[in-house]
Amino acid sequence: MRIYTKGGDKGTTGIHGGSRVDKDDIRIEANGTLDELNASLGVIRALLNEEDERQEVLAYLQRSLMIVMSQVATPSAIRAQNPNKLPEALDTFCEQQIDRMNNELQHPSTHFVLPGGTMISAQCHVARTIARRAERRLWTLNRTDEVPPLILRFMNRLSDLLFTMARWDMDKEGSEEEKWKAFLYKKKK
Repeated sequence: MRIYTKGGDKGTTGIHGGSRVDKDDIRIEANGTLDELNASLGVIRALLNEEDERQEVLAYLQRSLMIVMSQVATPSAIRAQNPNKLPEALDTFCEQQIDRMNNELQHPSTHFVLPGGTMISAQCHVARTIARRAERRLWTLNRTDEVPPLILRFMNRLSDLLFTMARWDMDKEGSEEEKWKAFLYKKKK
């Protein structure tokens, strides 16, 4: 298989099902952002030791994102024909990981934090912001062609998981988070 096809030289790209859309179509924009997120998760994995327990979690998320991208590349009218089926309960998987990591944290989340800290924590924050952008792009696509609700929930939980993973890394390394402001909305009750 050739890497270059020259099919996109005129500003369009093929999607699942054989049709072509503009390269700046919202479906392509959403998938491009998901691809960027997947690459960012790959950077986090490259920074981790091979034995690190997060390797397996991140590898699962990367494989799942490939399936999500396949589903997003498929118009809803023919999505049932896509052989790449979404893993069930992607959102629940993220919740379970968040709960596990939160239970291990020494300090509860009480402040907005400045992204950074360790290299892994900083990269988790970068991935978190990409996940949020992907979520926004998917909601834009959803206005014109339904995105499976599981994908929308997964993107929301994945950004929360990446935030938690950033905090967990700081805690594991014994580093203190750089706090910005207290969560005022949590104090108004």
